[in-house]
Amino acid sequence: MKSHRKELWFEVPTRRGFINITSDVQRTIDESGVKEGLVLVNAMHITASVFINDDEPGLHQDYDEWLERLAPHEPVDGYRHNVGEDNADAHMKRQIMGREVVCAITEGRLDFGTWERIFYGEFDGRRKKRVLVKVIGE
Repeated sequence: MKSHRKELWFEVPTRRGFINITSDVQRTIDESGVKEGLVLVNAMHITASVFINDDEPGLHQDYDEWLERLAPHEPVDGYRHNVGEDNADAHMKRQIMGREVVCAITEGRLDFGTWERIFYGEFDGRRKKRVLVKVIGE
């Protein structure tokens, strides 16, 4: 069995944002040489997420607005975590959107439905953060 590890780095200039990382993950699979297996894609920060959904701007705006209703950024003093910080809402948004995805690899390609794409979700941006991509298989 082969194993390949790569880190992807992102610096979102705003507090929140979504980045389609599907091509980055596929490129990592290509580098691995794995034709049949699995890929784990994991946000390595507790205020960021990795998830699978449609690459449609309206949906991303809906996510952003929905998450802000569920865990509003302000008032920052409304969170016990925010003693000297202002990112408690980002931790909650990450919890909702998830830490990681695991995807099948078939014939060297992500084995996806028609509209499925992998996204990095940032909820406390403006600094460098990383995503782990771990490919295993034959």
